[in-house]
Amino acid sequence: MSFVLVGIGGAIGAVCRYGIGLISAEWNFPVKTLLINFIGSFLIGLFAGLFERVNVSQNTKLFTQVGLCGGFTTFSAFSLENITMIENKEYGKASLYIFISVASCILGVWLGKSLSKVFA
Repeated sequence: MSFVLVGIGGAIGAVCRYGIGLISAEWNFPVKTLLINFIGSFLIGLFAGLFERVNVSQNTKLFTQVGLCGGFTTFSAFSLENITMIENKEYGKASLYIFISVASCILGVWLGKSLSKVFA
């Protein structure tokens, strides 16, 4: 059953990620991937914070954190985009992207956990 829940959550997360990817944007920077990673980090922080205060099943955790958030976030795309920038000798852009991504995702988890205190 846990595999099915992770799969369903992952499918939902992937479809949501795809939807954000369809947003028309004219940036010369991977803003959509950055946004997806921040939102995913925020959500996993929110779920983790709520689940610390509210007793939920392991299946609920698997569905939301492993499936939904795991299927939504795009760290592999982030990594590929950075390698591409490095190969194109865009070191400053790659460094900025890495810094903003890591800092914003840590911020997202913290904000999510902080907000979870309001709900539980």
